Amino acid sequence: MAQCEVCGNDYYLSFEVVTAGNRHVFDCFECAIHRLAPVCAHCGCKIIGHGVEAKENFFCCANCAKQAGVTGVNDHIWGKERETAEKLSQQNNPE
Repeated sequence: MAQCEVCGNDYYLSFEVVTAGNRHVFDCFECAIHRLAPVCAHCGCKIIGHGVEAKENFFCCANCAKQAGVTGVNDHIWGKERETAEKLSQQNNPE
């Protein structure tokens, strides 16, 4: 058995996560998220999905990124909005 580094529970079904060369032991995903998930630079919530990485920060969504001054990000786009976003993306990220 191994002890969870967050809550201290000594659990026979604990698991390890290795990230950036560091080994972590948890008894549940909740504890793993609590310890390892990045925090939104705007609202402070834990980011458990893809989120947005911009200006050397992580954001939980495009709206939070926009509130922090990031441009050219959207959570969902359709039709003409998608075409416009793709053009902006190509302008901002030429290959």
